[in-house]
Amino acid sequence: MEVPPVATIKAVVYHGPLDVRCEQVPMPVCGADEIRVKVDACAVCGSDWKAYKSGNPRMKPPITIGHEFTGLIETVGANVRGFSVGERVVMATSISCGECLYCRRGWRNLCTDLRPMGFHYNGGMAEFVTIPARGLQQGHVVKVPAGVKAIHAALAEPVSCCVNSAENCGIAKGNVVAVLGAGPMGILNACVARECGAAKIILSEVNPARLKQAEAFGFDRLVNPVSEDLAKIIKDETGGYGADVVIVAAPAAQPQEQAMTLVRKRGTVCLFASLPAGKSMLNVDSRPIHYGELRVIGSSDSTDAHVRRAVELIAGGSLPVEKIASHVLKLDDIRRAFALMESGEALRVVLTP
Repeated sequence: MEVPPVATIKAVVYHGPLDVRCEQVPMPVCGADEIRVKVDACAVCGSDWKAYKSGNPRMKPPITIGHEFTGLIETVGANVRGFSVGERVVMATSISCGECLYCRRGWRNLCTDLRPMGFHYNGGMAEFVTIPARGLQQGHVVKVPAGVKAIHAALAEPVSCCVNSAENCGIAKGNVVAVLGAGPMGILNACVARECGAAKIILSEVNPARLKQAEAFGFDRLVNPVSEDLAKIIKDETGGYGADVVIVAAPAAQPQEQAMTLVRKRGTVCLFASLPAGKSMLNVDSRPIHYGELRVIGSSDSTDAHVRRAVELIAGGSLPVEKIASHVLKLDDIRRAFALMESGEALRVVLTP
């Protein structure tokens, strides 16, 4: 008896450092407690590029990468309720257990057993992706209004991380917010801060090309700290007090250290960008923290509640996601996408099947 051929799809597969290939893989199965999504856009995250450059111990090759994806539901498992074929969805893609202390307190992004799409489960840089039962059971799948473009919906996950940092910082109407680092996540943090009511946004960046890109977003002040005195500028812009909030979105120690000197008393410093393992120690003067009663916080990942808010912002039309999605390429162009990211030419590269 002739065996029918196995259906295959195109996917971007991580085989190890410097070995990421666009190839044919079997169509993902969809169990009774799962849904399968026909992907029509997947943005490329900095973590994807870092894994390509130097590996990631959480990725067990071969695995399909990509966690900033969106698509239309193609198959609904027999036991799944609340979802229908044809609906657009995105995800809070670090899937939580729902049982640990942090999950019980609502901090699902800090779960002790996170299982991210594109790391633990096959991700969304593919023509189809199956969302596992755990993701549905823990509420990680978020519906998107029909009018939102796919390449914009794909940005819900990175926007949600900025929603989380804004909430952690307590950004309020009238605040002065300084963001250090004008890469895509720095710009998104600044945009979300503005959506939260910040009255003035000061964006700092050492790369002149990045600063040039940022001009399109209409922030109040762009500063190159290589040639300008960032501390003086912030003091001048705030009547000598310092910013209400400083978000460090640059993956470098120096801006993290300097941030403590840029906020007013009782101001907040948010360490948004992670430093590489083994290079994460800071030399910080504790006196401003003590005498100024500063809040120094971290911000990592996001929950489904943050993703829902991100979808609202994107669907509302005031967040300039069309400028963030600076390049749209095909899955086969993954190496070019990485090159655009490394050069700093791209903000977010979005891949389509």
